[in-house]
Amino acid sequence: MLAATCTPLGKDLGDRHAGSVAKGCRVVSSIPPAPSDTQVASPVVVAVNQTIPTRAYTPSSTRADWANRLARCVVGLACFGIGISLILQARLGAAPWDVLHQGLARKTGISIGIIIIIVGFVLLLAWIPLRQRPGVGTVLNALEIGLLVNVVLPLLPDTDRLVWRVGYLVFGLVVIAAGSGMYIGAGLGAGPRDGIMMGLKARGISVRVGRTVIELLVLLAGVLLGGSVGIGTIAFTFVIGPLVHIFLPMFNLPPRRPL
Repeated sequence: MLAATCTPLGKDLGDRHAGSVAKGCRVVSSIPPAPSDTQVASPVVVAVNQTIPTRAYTPSSTRADWANRLARCVVGLACFGIGISLILQARLGAAPWDVLHQGLARKTGISIGIIIIIVGFVLLLAWIPLRQRPGVGTVLNALEIGLLVNVVLPLLPDTDRLVWRVGYLVFGLVVIAAGSGMYIGAGLGAGPRDGIMMGLKARGISVRVGRTVIELLVLLAGVLLGGSVGIGTIAFTFVIGPLVHIFLPMFNLPPRRPL
């Protein structure tokens, strides 16, 4: 699966927000500087060396702000689960983490959605020595995506026609990118995989190097377990980042008001 990532909002991508809600287009004040590294946030990795604009946003209360962010987070993660299902049903190769999930599912007989959930919570254990703090969105990420995959995947029509399979792949990438924009823009916490990247970066390990090594190992393990690699894997690796950069400014919210 994707190493569900994008613009970090706050030190933990949404857990520690500074500043107040602003109007109009500006740089989110809590985004840390990105020298030559790639910053990570949640289910997709995207380079953040540019201004991420925010639309005018004036919630009537803290409760309204939380409700809005939570709704965006839930809908975004649902889109992510639907997108993963579409890519898996295309049978043209999955994202690196989903190659691992697929391989584990085939070896164990456990549904891939449950595997996604199990792997997500196992990865959260690695947050402890890395001293990363989960947010509400972190827990939702670990649970909701896998549940959606289990619900949606069996409902998608199976087909051997290449045109339909390519359509599944393309639509899946777009849906994941849109969902990532909503989820990351809500600023409620990094995904399980992305928190590990942030923890490694805090210890002086390049995000680019850490992410590359981890995803190569994950991909290799997935292939050895029987996961599917193909044009979809390549497409996800090179296309998802630019797509998220298209959608993120549409949904990006300013940092939360401090409580």
